[in-house]
Amino acid sequence: MTDTRPEPPLIADERDTLCGFLDFLRATVVMKATGLSEVDARKPLIPSSPLMTVVGLVNHLRWVEWAWFSNRVDDQPGEPPWAGDDPDAEFRVPAEQSLADVLAGYERECAVSREVLARKDLSATFVHPRLGNVSVRWVLTHMIEETGRHAGHLDLIRELLDGVTGE
Repeated sequence: MTDTRPEPPLIADERDTLCGFLDFLRATVVMKATGLSEVDARKPLIPSSPLMTVVGLVNHLRWVEWAWFSNRVDDQPGEPPWAGDDPDAEFRVPAEQSLADVLAGYERECAVSREVLARKDLSATFVHPRLGNVSVRWVLTHMIEETGRHAGHLDLIRELLDGVTGE
């Protein structure tokens, strides 16, 4: 597994530092999912979390990117998969949607998120229906936490699938 992740800057302003860490984690997600078979990408390995598969986690992160950056921060319309009766819908990836498709969708959504962030001041706010006033800075920090947590899940799942380890 070739590591081509962008290293976060060691000396930078707040925006570049935070975005650098998020981009590093996004690239970690892609790296951990790349090279798996379709069977392995859909294999549930955690008995208490059968929906936590590689393809499910990447799809979840794609929709979380959309929900926070496009939908909330940029006020774009649309409904996430979990808006219906199934709160875990984004983890259920149809068989006809390949891992490559899911990874491409995630990378496209990350690119859109970068564009949204580039246009917004970190101190700008919006009203979240459940949380109240939320800043773009909070969303960016939350996405570092969310992506980092799931990158850790992917790291463990990948190790269980084929023994590949690493940061």
